[in-house]
Amino acid sequence: MTQPGHGGNLAWAAVIAGCPTDAIIDFSASISPLGPPKSAMAAIAANLDNLSHYPDPDYRELRTALGKLHQLPPDWILPGNGSAELLTWAGWDLATLAATALVTPAFGDYWRSLKAFKANVYPFSIFEANQGLDPYLTCGRNFLLSPQSSLHSYSPLERGLLLNNPHNPSGKLFLKESIAPYLDEFALVVVDEAFMDFLPPGEQQSLIPLVAKYPNLIILRSLTKFYSLPGLRIGYAIAHPDRLKSWQERRDPWSVSTLAAAAAIAIIQDTAFQQQTWDWLPSARSQLFTTLAQLPGLQPMRSAANFLLVHSTSPVKELQQRLLQQHRILIRDCLSFPELGDYYFRVAVRSQAENEQLVKAIAQSIIN
Repeated sequence: MTQPGHGGNLAWAAVIAGCPTDAIIDFSASISPLGPPKSAMAAIAANLDNLSHYPDPDYRELRTALGKLHQLPPDWILPGNGSAELLTWAGWDLATLAATALVTPAFGDYWRSLKAFKANVYPFSIFEANQGLDPYLTCGRNFLLSPQSSLHSYSPLERGLLLNNPHNPSGKLFLKESIAPYLDEFALVVVDEAFMDFLPPGEQQSLIPLVAKYPNLIILRSLTKFYSLPGLRIGYAIAHPDRLKSWQERRDPWSVSTLAAAAAIAIIQDTAFQQQTWDWLPSARSQLFTTLAQLPGLQPMRSAANFLLVHSTSPVKELQQRLLQQHRILIRDCLSFPELGDYYFRVAVRSQAENEQLVKAIAQSIIN
């Protein structure tokens, strides 16, 4: 079976481990271990009878609910079949420009969407700008436009920018003040905020409040990671209504299922689940960081998201194989990130018991 480019490929992992998929403890996909919320399951159950009807092609109820959440008119929001579908249309728009700056290491789907439409990509590594791996990376702007970059040969009207915040796979959080100036320097800025929900409202660095002022800004959001619903496929874009209307005209009709739309409406109003996540994550993440840092040859990075990027002095592929075969634990190797290669891995923050099991298994694998 082919090595997966994404995390969460349990079918592949089960073949390596020689066990059923439900026996694998999955640290490779950055999904909350607290969900799916009961509110989502109740909404799905309540809408089963609606499966005999097509979804509303305009998703008016869902767009209204999301608009209320973000204090925007509904036509500034477009639901999608996960944020990955919406990233495709963002890639289409970026490819119409002469050059696109991409903050790297980058999620593989960024490369997919840009290459699909033959975009001219200029990668800018956050590690090179910060002189290598630093577990206490600070926020800054210098990772994007070095004076030597040939991107400067293009005018602001000819170039686009794609980044995510918090950054995946490093977990680095960029201050919104550090990103906002680029809205005047690029014809189009796409910010993927798939992991922003994991920060409490007072700590989030979202650019959503700037969308109404900047028609060249697109925000992508996911509802599957925070609410542990990756199999349901639901996300949304926030951008100027004219742009979203053009996306709607390009894509297939009914890209969001009736059940996904119903669940989304329920979960964005589930304040109890949201607070539970914000109460759980900081201490669980800190404890996992500390215990991993105590293992020889490992250096985790501080993260604002629900995952940790870890540098290893030994090849990760071998460690990944041992963890699967001996402990039925799957970690995310970073072979799909060219800047990282076989000496980094990423792990999701899971329950305390599972995190302890992971650290113990890694310790045994390193010794053996």
